[in-house]
Amino acid sequence: MIDIHAHILPGIDDGADTLEDALDLARAAVAEGIDTIIATPHHKNGKYTNDGAFIGELVTDLNTELQRAGIPLTVLKGQEPRMYGEILEGLKSGEVITLTDTQYVFVELPFDHVPRYTSQLLYDIQLAGFTPIIVHPERNAELQEKPDTLYRFVKNGALTQVTTGSIVGKFGSKVKKFTDEIVEANLTHFIASDAHNTKTRGFFMQDAIDELKKRHKSQYVDQFLQNAERLVRNERAIVESPKTIKRKKFLGIF
Repeated sequence: MIDIHAHILPGIDDGADTLEDALDLARAAVAEGIDTIIATPHHKNGKYTNDGAFIGELVTDLNTELQRAGIPLTVLKGQEPRMYGEILEGLKSGEVITLTDTQYVFVELPFDHVPRYTSQLLYDIQLAGFTPIIVHPERNAELQEKPDTLYRFVKNGALTQVTTGSIVGKFGSKVKKFTDEIVEANLTHFIASDAHNTKTRGFFMQDAIDELKKRHKSQYVDQFLQNAERLVRNERAIVESPKTIKRKKFLGIF
């Protein structure tokens, strides 16, 4: 199984602090049935700045340590860039990198709003030959209140990835409910852990798979797992026609 989003590289962001923390995360991943992780450190997020070339070096070093420790896990290079106006320039210069040298690139929205230029920038990213994947849209406050915005992004070609912790309720009932709505409306295409540590922000991959099978359909699980494999092979993801999220009105108010 492939996890396309995890903060396993040690000492560079709010993920693993030390090499031993990274190895602990790796052992936990293997216990979940994960054999491949795309390391996705924050590009620019508060005090963290991680350029593409630097990430590649750290991935090579970590794979060496994993082999030395006898942990059967492969780490690939990636990045989690926060949405900003010059992201295309970053992709051209190599400051921003795609997921394991494919067409796919993560885009992280701020948690409290959606920048006004988001639609245009997602379009420009696609026009340049990349496929944007909006990470954890279920945790964005504006999208929670205005799900039609997410529908338009997906309708216009963007993909999304929800977090396993959101599926199982680790971010609260509101996020869990919105995650269910996103899945049912074909508004997401990948699940991933966004793991940061083994204590509070773990993988929850098997729990999420069980929850998806229980609350939705096995076909969603199959699609999400296949899409992770397709991403690593740089193949087109399986995409079902998106639907708008319909919410019942209470006293005439949504």
